[in-house]
Amino acid sequence: RNGIGKTTLLNHIVRRDIENLPEMGEVLLVEQEVEAGHFFFHEGDDLEYVYLIIEGAVAILLEPPDQEVPQTVGAQLTRELDTREVVVSTVGTGDIFGWSAIMTPSQASAGAKALTRCRVIGLKRSSLLEAFNQDTEFGYLMMQKLADVIRARLRDLRIESLAFVGRKAPSL
Repeated sequence: RNGIGKTTLLNHIVRRDIENLPEMGEVLLVEQEVEAGHFFFHEGDDLEYVYLIIEGAVAILLEPPDQEVPQTVGAQLTRELDTREVVVSTVGTGDIFGWSAIMTPSQASAGAKALTRCRVIGLKRSSLLEAFNQDTEFGYLMMQKLADVIRARLRDLRIESLAFVGRKAPSL
C-alpha cells in the first residue's frame, strides 16, 4: 500500500476508497518489482492489469516492422517480423499505464517496457470493474482520471507523429 496515495490517478479518490479496494474483489492489488528492460506487455497482448508506477520509469512504445531489415515472406505471413522500438511516451512515478485493460477488448494498444528498475502496483481488471459496479462514484472518478491519461497519451503520440513526418525523407 505504500505509495498508492501518491499516484496521480488516485490522488483525487478519497482515502476510504483506497483502503476498501482490496475488499471490493478477489485479489485487486499486486505489487511487482522489475529490472530495467522488463516488458510488462507488448502491443496486442490481452491485459489483466492496469499498472500504477510507485517508483521508476516505463516507456510506452510501438514495435513497427524494421524497414532497415529485409523481411521474408514467411515472417510476413506469420507476423514474426523484425521490429524496432519507437518510444511514444515515457511515464514515471505516480503515473498509470496499461489502461487498455479496462477498455473492451482489453488488448494493449502499445507496449510497455521498464526503462529503470521499477516498483509497480497492478490493479486486476476483473476486480477493478467489479469495484466500479459496487461504487459508481469511485468508478466515475477512476474513468475521469483514465480519460486524462488517454488524452495525454494521444497528445504524446501526435507530437511523435509530427516529429516523424517533419524528418527529411531519405534520398533515392
